[in-house]
Amino acid sequence: MDAGQTSAGFCGRGTTPAGIIGTLAGMRRKGEPAEESELNVAAFAKDCVPAVRGMLYRPSATMGAAAGEALVLGHGAGSDCRAPLLASVASAFAKAGFIVLCCDLPYRQKRPHGPPFPGEAAENREGLRNAVNALRKLASGDLGKRIFLGGHSYGGRQASMLAAEDGSVADGLLLLSYPLHPPRQPSQLRTAHFPMLPIPAFFVHGTRDPFGSCEEMKAVLKLISGRTKLLAVEGAGHDLSPGKKTQRSAEDATEIFEKVLNAFRDFFSGERPEN
Repeated sequence: MDAGQTSAGFCGRGTTPAGIIGTLAGMRRKGEPAEESELNVAAFAKDCVPAVRGMLYRPSATMGAAAGEALVLGHGAGSDCRAPLLASVASAFAKAGFIVLCCDLPYRQKRPHGPPFPGEAAENREGLRNAVNALRKLASGDLGKRIFLGGHSYGGRQASMLAAEDGSVADGLLLLSYPLHPPRQPSQLRTAHFPMLPIPAFFVHGTRDPFGSCEEMKAVLKLISGRTKLLAVEGAGHDLSPGKKTQRSAEDATEIFEKVLNAFRDFFSGERPEN
């Protein structure tokens, strides 16, 4: 059985125990029947601001939580928790034993379409904090030895800013297509918080990304005091898809995210906590 995918509503605030609200119903994949979630929701609190909503990916029942680790991912500015990129990454990590929450940022919970407003950034970061707290509680016991935070584009940027504000929020970052600057505006760098990043950060970047070249990314990573790694995806754009010129198949695209997973695990392999 493949890694499970669940639609979930969570909540948690600050350092208080996070919780799950609502019903966790199995989400149907094409050609597969919906399944009722096996998660126990009874022990969680119900009040938090902002709330956490998203898609939960669990390891398969047969393999268990081999990695003993968890990951929270935020989406890009024009997307939501069901973004194909997030789904691909979450599926790859869940198959490896991670429990992964792809969450809707607070602005997306307010509006189904459109980008975030500048004044909502702090609230969106608080939403990511709540998502980490919720997943940390959910992944307690055999899971939750380490919890990682990240996301695609805007979601990853907000995750990195949160980590710069509070280095204890997560054990490391997974930043997919970091939006270094607006397209064709290389002088407007979004790196003011980089020197304050205290935790390891793993960046995945396409060589055709208009929001910053891999060469530009390599240069700015020197601003970060913590450990960093940049994985370049040849021929990929901002969504990390191969692009028409590469003529890659769906199987090749799957290999990209398996490569991301393997490189991510290698990068963090030396920092696994003792049991």
